Amino acid sequence: MTETSEDRADAMFHALSDRTRRDILRRVLAGEHSVTTLAASYDMSFAAVQKHVAVLERAGLLTKRRHGREALASGDVEAVRSVSSMLTELEEVWRGRIARIDALLSEET
Repeated sequence: MTETSEDRADAMFHALSDRTRRDILRRVLAGEHSVTTLAASYDMSFAAVQKHVAVLERAGLLTKRRHGREALASGDVEAVRSVSSMLTELEEVWRGRIARIDALLSEET
């Protein structure tokens, strides 16, 4: 099955819907971290942090690479920019709707 841009957007917004995943993303955007180091920052199991990292990776928001026995995670700035672009497009739609409502209200007065 081919992933569409809508599928990718769904995966990204799902990944960003969780507070822990947003925090992990902030950390790996600032610099590469081992999953072990990330896990030490949270009051949850290593396996739970691995699952959060996997969700971010599937969404394309971070990448992992192996360095010996360590899995190193890095944030994908371009993917985050694409999320920002999607939000900007949605904001423009809503601003257009609000402008039309304002225009209609002005015509009535």
